Amino acid sequence: MNKKSKISSKPTVLNRTSVAKTRLFHVEELELKFPNGEFRTYERLVSGPNGAVMIVPILDNKNLLLIREYSAGTDNYQLAFPKGLMDSNESPEQAANRELKEEVGFGAESFTVMKKISLAPGYFTHQMSLILAEDLFPESLPGDEPEPLEVVHWPIEDIDSILEQEDFTEARSIAALFLVKQILEKRHHQ
Repeated sequence: MNKKSKISSKPTVLNRTSVAKTRLFHVEELELKFPNGEFRTYERLVSGPNGAVMIVPILDNKNLLLIREYSAGTDNYQLAFPKGLMDSNESPEQAANRELKEEVGFGAESFTVMKKISLAPGYFTHQMSLILAEDLFPESLPGDEPEPLEVVHWPIEDIDSILEQEDFTEARSIAALFLVKQILEKRHHQ
């Protein structure tokens, strides 16, 4: 079912001001006028222009490949799917293949873009493409991580138990897991 929005047009941006900028974050203030005449000021975190990818790699139709790496935001190690920023000249599939090689030591022959998602769209401009990668082959590229990543092979037959893992909390990884599970179930019923 696809329901159309009843809202006819977006607010008009009257002014855009950079409030703060660090190496990683850019905070922007937007002064808006809504179609109904209301005025509001919003703040948002502005991401880089290229977006990002998260990859769900399937090895030999038997295992999902995940990584465990340190996450500064939660100050602990998190289990998640491989991910990274897209370079300016890359398609989502090219970025996914590069990140796979850097983070898990595999490339892929087949890519399926499952969905482009946002994270807290009221505050962040960040966009990420969730991509299924199949037909993997061994190939590595040097990555930019400060320490080697732990690569975790997770049996597809035990896919539901990933959610029980204390360190599998990253919302984008959970969304990617549900999307790939849906794809695999559709394939199984065909």
